[in-house]
Amino acid sequence: MNSNLLVWIILAPLLGAVLNAGFYFYHIKKEKVSDLVFSIIGTGTPLISFLITLYLFLRMNEEGIIFKQELFTWLSIDKLNINMGLLADNLSIFMTMFVTFVGWLIHIYAIGYMRGDKGFGKFFAYFNLFLASMLILVLADNPIILFIGWEGVGVCSYLLIKFYYGNAQNVIAANKAFIANRVGDFGFLLGVVTLFFALGEVDLSFTSIEANLSNASSDLLLLSGFLLFIGAMGKSAQIPLYVWLPDAMAGPTPISALIHAATMVTAGVYMVARFHFLYSGLEEIGLFIAYIGAFSALFAAIIATKQTDIKKILAYSTMSQLGYMFIAVGLGFYSTGLFHVFTHAFFKAMLFMGAGGVIMALHHEQNIFKIAQHRASLPIIAITFLIGVIAISGIPPFSGFFSKDAILAAAFQEGQYLIWAIAMFTAFLTAFYMFRMYFIVFIAPTKSSGKYVYTSKTITLPLVILAIGAIGAGFLNYPAVFGGEHLVDTWLNQLNSKTIHLSHSTEYILMIASILVASAGIYVAYKKYANFDISKPEEEIGLIGNKFYIDELYDVLFVKSSKKLSTFIDKVLDDKIIDGFIMNTSSNFINLGKKVAMLQNANVRFYAAFMLIGMTCVFVYIYITLGL
Repeated sequence: MNSNLLVWIILAPLLGAVLNAGFYFYHIKKEKVSDLVFSIIGTGTPLISFLITLYLFLRMNEEGIIFKQELFTWLSIDKLNINMGLLADNLSIFMTMFVTFVGWLIHIYAIGYMRGDKGFGKFFAYFNLFLASMLILVLADNPIILFIGWEGVGVCSYLLIKFYYGNAQNVIAANKAFIANRVGDFGFLLGVVTLFFALGEVDLSFTSIEANLSNASSDLLLLSGFLLFIGAMGKSAQIPLYVWLPDAMAGPTPISALIHAATMVTAGVYMVARFHFLYSGLEEIGLFIAYIGAFSALFAAIIATKQTDIKKILAYSTMSQLGYMFIAVGLGFYSTGLFHVFTHAFFKAMLFMGAGGVIMALHHEQNIFKIAQHRASLPIIAITFLIGVIAISGIPPFSGFFSKDAILAAAFQEGQYLIWAIAMFTAFLTAFYMFRMYFIVFIAPTKSSGKYVYTSKTITLPLVILAIGAIGAGFLNYPAVFGGEHLVDTWLNQLNSKTIHLSHSTEYILMIASILVASAGIYVAYKKYANFDISKPEEEIGLIGNKFYIDELYDVLFVKSSKKLSTFIDKVLDDKIIDGFIMNTSSNFINLGKKVAMLQNANVRFYAAFMLIGMTCVFVYIYITLGL
């Protein structure tokens, strides 16, 4: 069914970005504009997007329809037709619902966090644009339009990570994120091109691709599936393109929350789910995705156990949780993976926003041991942070338990016992490092009096709302073993997603095992850190503390080698070979020209002498030729 409302889901925050940018320009050039203006525009436009999405969701749920909107034909060349079209089916409307809702809460939080910042208006312009880009990605009717949003979130992340560009490290972090994502994006674009050649179709809409997939070359489809996932590796920070994510914490905390909870890093998981019809027939690529997810989850969890920066711990936890999501979608449990995306949005946004509140109270200190040494009393943040830590650790009845347990059950059901074992050990590490952070920041004994610090309601209110979601969101896909109806699985039935069909006894055993593993992680963290001597903080030393020296390895393999290659091209190939050949050739022509120019010296006697010589040569030739 056609709906003219679809485009307004995107236009609302896009218009907000334009208005905030315009008012900010006016603010710095002419007269001061109140932060209230930027705040109303910045938070009002995401709310409009959410309300429109909610209205469409209710209609879809009641009438069993999907919505489309064809805006215009963007490109039509020979066999290639690209329409600027939007699609609101069950998958995209599911994503749009929590992207707009959680995004709106993060925008409210940003009012308190960014208050007094001289770039307040500019921040909200970027923030609105970021949300609009993600909505283009989610609502796109074809992979080319999806790629516009895909690149849009990449550009916005770059602008926001280096928001405080006066610090060189922030610019370096932004460049790192931008370059790492360009590698993945190049793979994604090649995947789309390969898919076009595989299909030979004039219409690249997702509906058309799915309908004509059976006529395509299997080898090209295999290559396309692999290349598309390279894009997901970059956007969703999986091995080996994950290195940008921890450094992206250089940006203000609200952007960290938006990147990790509702926009950029979830794009890769969404893309794989959107191409479910492709990956369902590529089991080898699906298994590859699942293993990449498993090893990424484990690798990030191991690194997180030794980090001391509160935001970097949360960044590695995001990478690890994304690994779980890729395990699910790789094994064909698309709705299960998306359910974890959904629950993760609540508790991860809350954790980052809580961390931001702590950082603000301690004058932008991010080292967890230094935070503990100067601890402040932040009751609402402490309570909501604990809820988030419990949820991500997978303790029932919090939402993370239901979504993570379903992924573990999926791996076990498919007979992928290695993946299941890796995921179980990762669950232990997750509980350990998250409660390590919590015990150090909020519980471990300290000499600080814990003086109460007032926290703005624009910070605490979103935290409370997200805490409710972190507790209750899991019940939307309540397991059948407990009499639940799997509402999320039912809503996403278009994905032809596999479902859990283990015996009840097996499910109970797997649940108990995951709870025991998580509890063991909490216990180990409690024994080691609940009474930790804060005056003797751990240092980021050793192989794990230095993140397995992957950044240094990449620096040698790619950065320094690229510099050497560019130096060789510049100094040897360009200067000595290419320029040398051209300059030597031109010098020879110049010298020849100078010698020829000697004949044109404007000396009449010189010209007469040459005429005499020429006439003599002519007479000699005639004499010899005629034999005179």
